[in-house]
Order: sequence, then structure tokens, then C-alpha cells
Amino acid sequence: MLRPKIPTMPTPTGHVTPPTVMEPTAVVPCAQTPPPAATTPAPSRPVVQLTPGTVLALVGGGTAVVLVVGAVLVSMLLAVAVTGASVAVVAVVLRSLLASETKRR
Repeated sequence: MLRPKIPTMPTPTGHVTPPTVMEPTAVVPCAQTPPPAATTPAPSRPVVQLTPGTVLALVGGGTAVVLVVGAVLVSMLLAVAVTGASVAVVAVVLRSLLASETKRR
């Protein structure tokens, strides 16, 4: 009833090149060369050279990171302080309301 239709491969249009036949070639051994003399190994890590410009950029970037992290931490501390103060005010108001209600009875 429900059979998928498999698309047919379209035929190529335009200029078609015939397949080329590759013929094997003979392998000719060459004369052995002696191994090169031992050289000093290259350092595994490149040497970092600090110029005054890069030092200034590093100091500026570090200062920016410290300022941003400090601002985030101070804002989080301020949010906690404001939340604590508002909870304290609500607790005092509720205590006052409950105390005045028990005195009226």
C-alpha cells in the first residue's frame, strides 16, 4: 500500500570523459644513502618573547578581568544583603501583626 519511491539516478549531461586505464610501472631500487649525522633536537616548545606592548596588554587584560569579577561579586553580595534586609522587615511586620492580634482577644 505505502511503498517508498526510490529516485532514479539521472543520466549525466554534457561532455563525459571515458575512464582511463592505468598501467603498472616497474619499481627500481635506488642506491642506499647513509643516514644523516646526528643533529641537535629542536626545542619542543617555542620561546615566548615578551615585548613592552605584550606586557602592557597582559596587565590591561588582567586588570579588566579583576574589575569585572569584582563587580559581579559585589553585585551578588548586594543582592543577598537586600534580600536579607527585606526578609527581616517582613518578619518584624508579621511579628507585630501577630502580637497585636493576640492582644485584642
